[in-house]
Amino acid sequence: MKRNNIMLTVVAATTAVVMAACATGSSGTAGGEVTGIGGASWAEPTPYGMVLVDRGSMKVGVGEADSAWNLAADARGISVDGFWMDETEITNSKYKQFVFWVRDSIIRERLADPAYGGNEDFKIEEDREGNPVRPHLNWNKAIPWRNPNEDEARAIESVYRTNPITGVRELDGEQLNYRYEVYNHTEAAKRKHRLDPRRRVYNTDLPVPTGTPVISKDTAYINDEGEIIRETITRGLTGDYDFLNTYIVNVYPDTTAWINDFENSYNEPYVRLYFSHGGYNEYPVVGVSWEQANAFANWRTDYLRRSLGKEGIYVEPYRLPTEAEWEFAARAGVNENKYPWDGDLTMSDDKGCFYANFKPQEGNYVKDGHVITSRVGTYAPNDFGLYDMAGNVSEWTSTAFTESVGKLQNDLNPQYRYDAAKEDPYKMKRKIVRGGSWKDVSHNIRSDLRMWEYQNEQRSYIGFRCVRSQIGFAKGNKSKK
Repeated sequence: MKRNNIMLTVVAATTAVVMAACATGSSGTAGGEVTGIGGASWAEPTPYGMVLVDRGSMKVGVGEADSAWNLAADARGISVDGFWMDETEITNSKYKQFVFWVRDSIIRERLADPAYGGNEDFKIEEDREGNPVRPHLNWNKAIPWRNPNEDEARAIESVYRTNPITGVRELDGEQLNYRYEVYNHTEAAKRKHRLDPRRRVYNTDLPVPTGTPVISKDTAYINDEGEIIRETITRGLTGDYDFLNTYIVNVYPDTTAWINDFENSYNEPYVRLYFSHGGYNEYPVVGVSWEQANAFANWRTDYLRRSLGKEGIYVEPYRLPTEAEWEFAARAGVNENKYPWDGDLTMSDDKGCFYANFKPQEGNYVKDGHVITSRVGTYAPNDFGLYDMAGNVSEWTSTAFTESVGKLQNDLNPQYRYDAAKEDPYKMKRKIVRGGSWKDVSHNIRSDLRMWEYQNEQRSYIGFRCVRSQIGFAKGNKSKK
């Protein structure tokens, strides 16, 4: 079932939302003249590891036809509002923080479970006055990693397994499921979904609509066998909670992607080490699906909100960039740029230095200095201060793919969302990826080209970065004319 859905995201940074109340609350006037009243406003400091992409406009898409690559000229003008963007792709280190948070939440849940000793300190169910509150984990209570008692040791070890072949103790990735909820503001705001039928149609020549609007929402649960069951429910609208969607996502990357993407290669060391070994900490995380990337963004937002220590505070969510935001940022707002840099060359004429990590020649991955991915930020940033917007790893966007997606999007903050239901055909579960990767030739790392992948696929050459809409006034347009 088709549902255009704006999904919230979340973040794990050390930034703080600065709120400055400016409202006077007075409704009086001066000398009988209407002078206006103040209103609450707030601004945010620079989110950790992000750069500001000011609002601007440009022509996105291919500007010149190329028969050799079967490309038609389809550039069109668009405008985007200001947003913050991760200066690098999400690294193994940052994604590992998410994985370990999920691991620790499971351990805390079990430490509070009577089956593992029932330590009530790990779960808060009452406030300081003894009043019941919504049960939540106590993150101020440290996990007893050292010298645990017997019950505590069982709880900790329950998220690990012993490899039956090697005998090595390892994290059990199959248990690492993250549950989160997303309120669909877009669907909730549509006139057709208003509870009061008199407010659904403004044309007074038409009768007041009758009947109950039909909505669809996602829900998920884990069955008795430990399987994640996702369902899309279609029913009559009853209230705001009908726009609250529930997701459960296994967050552990697919480390076997290195073999499944390249079946006749010896890539076993990457399977064992790329995500787990500290030497790869600052390399881009791969083997992460679009669904997992969205879960990371949601957790990142929630992590920040919890760090502020206040309930009900609004935090502008971290999310995946729209395709338009990604292209505008990659090309630094310059119509003539096919790449994140000036010109059509992928290396400098004078020094012979490459501008990105890609495959320079057939079978020659190492000519640019790397065999697979490279440490993030290895190459110079573009004019917006963004690294690796070409090559290294392709990047998920929030935009759904169809063959006519360019014609479906508005020219103001363009976006096309389609959150496929479980029963939808597989081809309706495609999402746009951008930027090309370490395995691609120079043509395929162009910033004006659109590619796609299925939302549940996990590839050794696809990663992601997050964005966050800017709160407050933009400084102006950095784009070059």
